Amino acid sequence: MTGQIVLFDLGNVVVDWDPTRLYAQLLPSQEEAERFYREVCTLEWHTHHDRGIDMRENAARLIKSHPDKAELIHAWRTGWLEMFHGYVSGVPEIISELQNTQTPLYALTNFPAEKWDETANVFPVLKVFEDVIISGAEKMVKPDPRIYALTLQRLGNPSPENVIFFDDRQDNIDAAKNAGMTAFRFTDAAQMRKDLNSMGLLT
Repeated sequence: MTGQIVLFDLGNVVVDWDPTRLYAQLLPSQEEAERFYREVCTLEWHTHHDRGIDMRENAARLIKSHPDKAELIHAWRTGWLEMFHGYVSGVPEIISELQNTQTPLYALTNFPAEKWDETANVFPVLKVFEDVIISGAEKMVKPDPRIYALTLQRLGNPSPENVIFFDDRQDNIDAAKNAGMTAFRFTDAAQMRKDLNSMGLLT
């Protein structure tokens, strides 16, 4: 097949991201780190960063409810890179192989725009994509249908079925399929390779 584009989510597809890694360094145990992530600096709270809310502003709002945890809340921003643990195993190799076949590569990620440059500097694979649609810059997040429509525009308005999208969340996969994309739920590099093979890539 020709004209195919591979579109990657980034967190836990290309780079391994887990906020409890940071908080396990700052709190006495992994259990307390997980509780903090579940009850204070939650994924729902973090999603405001992905929508473009300033991280300092978002921290200040949360500190009003948890004044005794101000330092830990600020650490989400100051210790951001400590949440990462390298690349997801096997995925950079797949990206390199796709590059070698001149397959167009793009990314669509829920990500705070203000943290993009420092993260990409640490993980240079993030710089190989022809374009990265960053939710924080666009002020909308997956699975909002609007960000998929915008993504198709940024990709040059290809036939949506020729866009092969990988994401680790089923709601994002469902939204991509609703936009007409060919979408696969990411579990690991081995399954990604099988999915790409099924589309005639990496044979």
